[in-house]
Amino acid sequence: MNSSYARRRRVNALMLALTALCAAVSASVLLGILGYIAWRGASSLSWAFLTRLPAPVGETGGGIANAIVGSAKVVGTAALLGIPVGVASGLYLAEYGRRGRFGFLVRYAADVMNGVPSIVIGLFAYALVVMPMKRFSALSGSVALALIMIPVVLRSTEDFVGQVPGTIREAALALGVPRWKAVAFVVLPTARRGILTASLLALSRAAGETAPLIFTSFGSPYWDQGLLNPIATLPQTLYNYAISPYEDWHRQAWAAALVLMLFVLAVNASARLWLRPPQGSSS
Repeated sequence: MNSSYARRRRVNALMLALTALCAAVSASVLLGILGYIAWRGASSLSWAFLTRLPAPVGETGGGIANAIVGSAKVVGTAALLGIPVGVASGLYLAEYGRRGRFGFLVRYAADVMNGVPSIVIGLFAYALVVMPMKRFSALSGSVALALIMIPVVLRSTEDFVGQVPGTIREAALALGVPRWKAVAFVVLPTARRGILTASLLALSRAAGETAPLIFTSFGSPYWDQGLLNPIATLPQTLYNYAISPYEDWHRQAWAAALVLMLFVLAVNASARLWLRPPQGSSS
C-alpha cells in the first residue's frame, strides 16, 4: 500500500514537472519573440515616425501616420459591421437555436469560417466587393475583417449567454415580460462582460490580419480619402516594407511591428480586465 502510494506521488511529481517545463518553454518563446520585436523596433520608434506620411521611394525618413489612421478606420468599420451580426447570431443560437437543424447548420458554418485561412476570406471579399465596385477600398477591407470577426464573436456570445442561469430568465418571464424583452434587457446585459471581452479579442485578431487587406484595401501613401478609396493599414504597410530592398524600410517595418504588437497587447489586456470579476463578488 505504501509503495503504491509513493509510486503515484513520484509519477505525479514527474508529470507536474513536465507540464511546468512545457509552460516555461512556451512562455520563453513568446517573451523571446516580443522582446526581439521590441529590441529591433524601439530604436526606430519616434514621434515623427508616428505623425508623418511615408517618404518617397528611395528616400530615408517618413512615418506611418496614414497607416495608423487607416487601420483604426478599417478595423473600426469592421467592428461596426461584424460585432452586431456576431452578437445577434450567438444570441439566437443560445436562446432559440439550441436544437434543430438550422442551429446546427449555423454553428457548423461558423466553425468552418473560423478555420478558413484569412487569405481565402480576402479572395472572397475581393470577389464580393472589389470586383463589383471595380476598385480597391477601405470598405472592402472592412468587409473582409468583419467576416473574420463574425464567427469568433458568434461562438463566444453563444457560450457566454448559455452560461446565464436559467433562473434569471424564469424570473423575468414570471413577471409577465415577453421573451424577447427578457432576452434583450435581462439575459444580454447579464452576459455583457463576456461578450465585450470576445469582441475585443476578435478586434485584436482582425487588426493583425494582412492577407485580406492585400486583396481589398490595397494600400496608399496618402491620407485617408474615404471608405470607397484605397487606404493604408499597419499590417499591409509592414508587409510592403519588410519585402522591400531598402534598409530604411526594413527598419521602419520593425517599428511598425512594434506599434501593432503594442496595440494587440493593449486590447488583450483590456479584455482580461473586463473579464475579471468585480471586486467584492463571491467568485
